Amino acid sequence: MIPLWKVFSRVARFQYSQLACCLMSLMKPTDLAVAPTLFLMGPTASGKTGLALALAERIAAGGTPWSAATLISVDSAQVYRGMDIGTAKPSREVLAQWPHGLVDILDPAESYSAARFRDDAMALVAAARAAGRLPILVGGTGLYFRALESGLSDLPPADAALRQQLGQEAEQIGWPALHERLRLLDADAAAKIKPNDPQRILRALEIHALTGRTRSQHWAAPRSAGLAGPIVKIGLLPLARATLHEAIATRFRQMMTDGFLDEVQRLKARSDLHAALPAIRAVGYRQLWEHLQGQCSLSSAIEQGIIASRQYAKRQITWLRSEPALTVMDPRAMDAVDFTLERLLTPVHPQGM
Repeated sequence: MIPLWKVFSRVARFQYSQLACCLMSLMKPTDLAVAPTLFLMGPTASGKTGLALALAERIAAGGTPWSAATLISVDSAQVYRGMDIGTAKPSREVLAQWPHGLVDILDPAESYSAARFRDDAMALVAAARAAGRLPILVGGTGLYFRALESGLSDLPPADAALRQQLGQEAEQIGWPALHERLRLLDADAAAKIKPNDPQRILRALEIHALTGRTRSQHWAAPRSAGLAGPIVKIGLLPLARATLHEAIATRFRQMMTDGFLDEVQRLKARSDLHAALPAIRAVGYRQLWEHLQGQCSLSSAIEQGIIASRQYAKRQITWLRSEPALTVMDPRAMDAVDFTLERLLTPVHPQGM
């Protein structure tokens, strides 16, 4: 079977060669000097990676203003090493041919933040632009995209010792009790965070403990600068929700066939990993971890993993629908490469310039 990204690329190549020549002839040198950055966004299982690879191959073939593409992952789970199957990370063979920035940069015992992503991604985008390459940021973590585009409030980095202390308290009195503590400190933040969301409860309490100011106070303060230069945002949104739901279920079951449970077993065998870590709370990993702890059957864990994946996709779609200046297209469209490249060659208003 030919990979979808290769189908995208082959169908688009001839048509786009004529389109690119026409559009590039109309562009001034100054237009190319302010090179765009591509945000390739969409819910889980919508075909983002396939399109990104097809774009990279098409650009490598020549006929565009860029020497090549630089692929940068925008995924809060793909940053972790040893979490390959459940995060739908590109295969080793694909990564060898088309390297992705911000993949496999952390151990699962570590935490990653939107602020750190912003800094890491800005450095990669700057390097790509300096080399005449097109930065393609591809993924589904909306907060990371927004942090890069719009900047962030000045928040302190994570404190491992404090997090361990709060985690130990949670084991003794429960996360709902810590949520109540947060409500007394920062009612606005507590109203936006569910009592069963340990990651966000911990972060809000950590911010207050480290700075003496609430999360809400920090968010109301002036933000750091976002990414400079024009940004083209493409959102892959399936026209039929049922099609996406079926794709999610099919992919999850394929992950199980590919060894997802074994992957989680290897993680659980490590004494330094536990269920409260952000990596282990990732969709799919959390449900299989609970099965390995004897909390549910494997069939139940698989079903709950599929449900959680669909719920995550729904949240991603809701986020995307509120995204300004987003161009939406059906991810199954066969002219996806043509369409995206045409948008990239259409002058856009620069961000932060």
